[in-house]
Amino acid sequence: MNKEQIIQILIYSHALFGGVALLSGFISLIGKKGKKTHKKSGKLFYYCMLLSALTALIIASLPQHESPFLFAIGIFSSYFIVTGYRALRFKNKNISLKTDKIISLVMIFTAILMIFYNPIVHQKLNIVLTVLGIVGLIFSTRDLILYKNTNKLNKVWLKLHLGKMIGGYISATTAFVVVNNFFSSFYGWFVPGTIGGFYIIYWIKKLNKQQQAQIKLE
Repeated sequence: MNKEQIIQILIYSHALFGGVALLSGFISLIGKKGKKTHKKSGKLFYYCMLLSALTALIIASLPQHESPFLFAIGIFSSYFIVTGYRALRFKNKNISLKTDKIISLVMIFTAILMIFYNPIVHQKLNIVLTVLGIVGLIFSTRDLILYKNTNKLNKVWLKLHLGKMIGGYISATTAFVVVNNFFSSFYGWFVPGTIGGFYIIYWIKKLNKQQQAQIKLE
């Protein structure tokens, strides 16, 4: 088996894991939160997204297939999935946040590269990398600030989990839309994110209402 055949296998694997992630993520989104279907489909989504991102990182690092763009996107999507999954731990107190801080620092470093790589190396702005870099920088910086207040972290773990996992699903949907050219120009990069953003806002508002109602009962 030669190098190109191995790369083709990686590309097909990347597409396969991404497809399963899209399906399982959708089932998790529409399923009732906290129930068995949501948990199982969510876990499948998590692992398939990680494998899809990992194969993307490998492909983007191979000779004659180097792609700083694809590599950065792989780190970006992995960040949301990993931090979203790890947010489940925050409902417990007295947990170690060392790994979580390292993940956020890696995302901050990657986000800075996403923003400044093209202007410095190619003397031109890449709007997609810039926007995604700013988003990654905002979220990862916010995470580091939250990690300093474990009491608050213990209260917002569900919002972090839902927000980040939906963010990961937005990444998967965006990749699918862009690869299949569903929208002209660069719109495909932002349409899923815009729709997903409203969905995240909907869930955050719903959780806020539930928490306020619970406080009143107490």
